[in-house]
Amino acid sequence: MKKKHYFCSVKRWNKDDIIDFLKQYVLNKYVLTLIAFGLIMLFAGDQGIIRRIHRARQIRVLERQRDQYDADIQAAKHEIEALHNRDSLERYAREKCLMHEANEDVYLIEEE
Repeated sequence: MKKKHYFCSVKRWNKDDIIDFLKQYVLNKYVLTLIAFGLIMLFAGDQGIIRRIHRARQIRVLERQRDQYDADIQAAKHEIEALHNRDSLERYAREKCLMHEANEDVYLIEEE
């Protein structure tokens, strides 16, 4: 039995062959209609791809903000729970609000 050898012949494209290929396959009315429809779907209306990408980016930013606000709320809740006894309430008032009693002097020392 003889072995069959398959050889690929590579066709060299010249300018006329490319133009004929474009006229025959790419520039027919069905392909042009499909390309026009694709462009309309990409850019037009509220459901366009570009608008969807923009909305998805906005959603990610808003979700990060929501997570940050949730963390801030949890920190505030812990701080409120810590203020239930008188000593911690007094300490908070002195440190955060710079309050002092009538017969005291308060000195602020700034660190550099």
